[in-house]
Amino acid sequence: MMGRLDSTITGIKAAWRRELSAYFATPLAYVFIAIFLLVLSIFTWELSRFFDTGAADLGPFFYWHPWLYMLFMPALAMRLWSDEASAGTAELLMSLPVSLPGLVIGKLLAAWTVAGFALVLTAPWWITVNILGAPDNAAIALSYFMSVMMAGAYLGIGTAVSALTRSPVLAFVIGVVVAFLLTAAGWPMVTGALSDLFGTGAGDGIARFSFMTHFETAQRGVLELRGLFFFLGFIALCIVLNTIFVAHRRSGAQ
Repeated sequence: MMGRLDSTITGIKAAWRRELSAYFATPLAYVFIAIFLLVLSIFTWELSRFFDTGAADLGPFFYWHPWLYMLFMPALAMRLWSDEASAGTAELLMSLPVSLPGLVIGKLLAAWTVAGFALVLTAPWWITVNILGAPDNAAIALSYFMSVMMAGAYLGIGTAVSALTRSPVLAFVIGVVVAFLLTAAGWPMVTGALSDLFGTGAGDGIARFSFMTHFETAQRGVLELRGLFFFLGFIALCIVLNTIFVAHRRSGAQ
């Protein structure tokens, strides 16, 4: 038991360091962070007309997170396993004396670290709204925390899908489609249409599986444990699926 745990921890550390070095050894992480911050700033300050609202809060900033994560997180994760397959390094990686779940978790954590670093760089915006007024900082802190958890869930989709194909582009497309479904399920337009067709229970039932639904609660300054458990459970599910996909690919190659 302890041997398996040590193998998993070793795998996590090895994969995390390897992938994090790969992100920052190339322009990939820098380009991702720059474009993410640029697009997020345009949506927050320009499209949401932040300075015209007269409200000193980051509501417009957090509003766009699910929609932007839907695109950016699969892009960040799309190469994690597909590149290993196309470059022929997957067999070498999985021959290391570490557990496969450890490798899966380590790769996910590396992408999650890059995403978290990008969010940290938006801290000056939090400072800005405090200069402009007196925002609810507890609600903002909670929204940041849940945004990080939600980013992990979107990355979970991207990493799992990346294990299914040798093409990063195909992994990105599939990841975006899955992420869109899990985002739009909580969109009022979708839930309203489902309620009209199948009754209120149908719309509410589908909305419970939406990332947007669980994130919006945090934006109101309310920490619902079911929302936290939803994201944690979804990430765990993606890790399990990712491990199964990689193991299946390995057995198929033997």
